[in-house]
Amino acid sequence: MNASRKILFVDRDGTLIVEPPDQQIDRYDKLALVENVIPALRRCSEAGYELVMITNQDGLGTVSFPQPDFEGPHALMLRIFASQGVRFSEILIDPSFAHEGRDTRKPGVGLVRHYLADDSWSRARSAMVGDRMTDDQFAANLGIRSFRLDTGEWNWNAIAHELCDAPRRARVERNTKETRIAVEVDLDNPAEPKATTGIGFFDHMLEQIGKHGGFALKLECAGDTHIDEHHTIEDCALALGQALKLALGDKRGIGRYGSAAEAATGDAAQVAITLPMDETIARAALDLSGRAYFVFDGSFPRERVGEVPTELVPHFFRSLCDALGANLHLAVRGENAHHMVEACFKAVARALRVALQREGSALPSTKGTL
Repeated sequence: MNASRKILFVDRDGTLIVEPPDQQIDRYDKLALVENVIPALRRCSEAGYELVMITNQDGLGTVSFPQPDFEGPHALMLRIFASQGVRFSEILIDPSFAHEGRDTRKPGVGLVRHYLADDSWSRARSAMVGDRMTDDQFAANLGIRSFRLDTGEWNWNAIAHELCDAPRRARVERNTKETRIAVEVDLDNPAEPKATTGIGFFDHMLEQIGKHGGFALKLECAGDTHIDEHHTIEDCALALGQALKLALGDKRGIGRYGSAAEAATGDAAQVAITLPMDETIARAALDLSGRAYFVFDGSFPRERVGEVPTELVPHFFRSLCDALGANLHLAVRGENAHHMVEACFKAVARALRVALQREGSALPSTKGTL
């Protein structure tokens, strides 16, 4: 059987609603929703996730936690969620205390035996969201992924992004006798870029690619700069191109062409990004075609900018195209070499920003492959 259903199991206190110091939501004035939980759950529902609430409620129904005290705030919470299009297909509550050791209490899976016996849902595509180690353990016992809200690593916006957007990420390590490189990219996360190569101006240029390309970039390189800069600059381009290619996957939904306006060429629109920088102007036209080709038109007025030989600037982009499988035409005119090099990197980054952007799920090619 092809398991097509995906289920998001969700804890209640500390996950859907804020947990008070006494750990009991037994009055209406204690009821408060966790930040961004409604839009996140709506996104998950719209993406096809079934929502199942599963919660431990210590001593529910006893003198210490009377059932009516629980039911009023709980019902109001459900009405609030339902009013915003968030509905739970099932609500599973264990009322026992931890010392009782019941298997129905998380991390036990007694309450979800019917799911364990059901092969119609996908463990690989399902997940658990909670705020305790027991939620992690419950997820492990069920064979699904876990997200914890109490560690600071995740919040509801990030979880919805992870589950619904199919994040395009990659990590590449490239180790040779000349360089040791680790590069990470996240094409759907415009985080601040960070590059450390031992070549200050080159770090600045790499960070331009991430910043103006609109994606998270982290690159670390230990290279033989005591010999010269060539190996570091070339191998960083190759590693970055490989990471971008891996993150793109099958390229479905991408813009493909780095464009700012339309000009008919073949099966899609293709024009250039034109970027000014003081007296300098750079133009980059990009196609993530799967075919590597690079054309450069420009001449730099001096041999070096900082520690970077200007002859390695076109070589960097040629190597990037080779590893990424991209067609790039890059031209630059100016008088200040620093401005010219920086404009080249920014123009290519802005072209990448448009080409990497997802516009749906179609493959942007009449050939049926990229």
